[in-house]
Amino acid sequence: MAQALVNGRLLIGRKLVTGRAVIIDGGRIASVAAEEEVPAGSEILDLGGNMLVPGFIDTQVNGGGDRLFNDDPSVETIAAIGRAHRRFGTTGFLPTLISDDAGKIAAAIDAVRMAIAAGVPGVLGVHIEGPFLNPGKKGIHDATKLRPISNSDIELLTRRSGGKTMVTLAPEAVPADAIRRLSAAGVIVSAGHTQASADKIFEALRSGLRGFTHLFNAMSQLTAREPGVVGAALYDENSWCGIIVDGHHVDPRVLKIALRATPRRRFMLVTDAMPSVGGRKSFVLNGQQISAGGGKCVNAQGTLAGSDLDMASAVRNAVATLGLDIVDALAMASANPAAFLGLEDELGRIAPGNRANLVLLNSGLQVVDSWVDGERAIAL
Repeated sequence: MAQALVNGRLLIGRKLVTGRAVIIDGGRIASVAAEEEVPAGSEILDLGGNMLVPGFIDTQVNGGGDRLFNDDPSVETIAAIGRAHRRFGTTGFLPTLISDDAGKIAAAIDAVRMAIAAGVPGVLGVHIEGPFLNPGKKGIHDATKLRPISNSDIELLTRRSGGKTMVTLAPEAVPADAIRRLSAAGVIVSAGHTQASADKIFEALRSGLRGFTHLFNAMSQLTAREPGVVGAALYDENSWCGIIVDGHHVDPRVLKIALRATPRRRFMLVTDAMPSVGGRKSFVLNGQQISAGGGKCVNAQGTLAGSDLDMASAVRNAVATLGLDIVDALAMASANPAAFLGLEDELGRIAPGNRANLVLLNSGLQVVDSWVDGERAIAL
């Protein structure tokens, strides 16, 4: 039976409209019609005047619900992480494996393939963050895991995951030819944990680099005579920049400057979330005790270790601390990451033919309900 979602404020394009109904059938949006034109026999769901928007897409999710992908890259872990984040509006995500050995990378890719085949809600692919990083910008990554890329690594990273494969690497540590090979095979290559010069970044962009992982964090900065990774990222207009809007990773004033420097369509909200999202506020990472408190995750030395951020909070923060219009903030949580992943014809918009991945928000931008491929969370 088709579902008809009525009595809501719908985000259609860049406008919030009323008096329209979203008709869901077969896991997709069949149509957006006037409420008086809802097909007979449809199951009617009253949205109570709340805001219906495209589901949030998070391309960097290390964990959630007390589960860390690195600890156990399995279908069960992916499902648990997805459940934890869905409470906060994430209807599409990339389970993210931080720097590890080849065996763990292979297990992560295989687990994502099996999760997608099993229909685990929301899984869009896998994000392999490292180990081809610059040790000088390792952050919380285990330095003993960092290493140069090899032909066998490229073969592994181009293994079919059943969805999208994203790889974060340091362009100065990976030959341009390797970036070309990865990109040509469909891998989404992003620069992160890098001290590359701007020239090296521009070379990588010409070779297929598509984005920047947590802009400003763990990368060379913009200076007077060397633009660095940050300067190159802001100068280029055809790539995407992930930003962690939690008030800890980057000062909001710095992010405001970035938003003034280049088109907003290039930015996407990410969480870099750890097991504490939807779980206990203490966990172990690489043998280190990590504590979550005050909205951040740190080790004993105070080094940031991912985040305690969820996507709904990231949207609220983007509005409250960056002064963004709600439409722009929502685009950074949905349409922009969909475009980054090459899924703009499937996700990120309320439009006929798109997958019915939706989030219902109240006036405080808190999540009321969600749908993944037409399946309603509150009904599960």
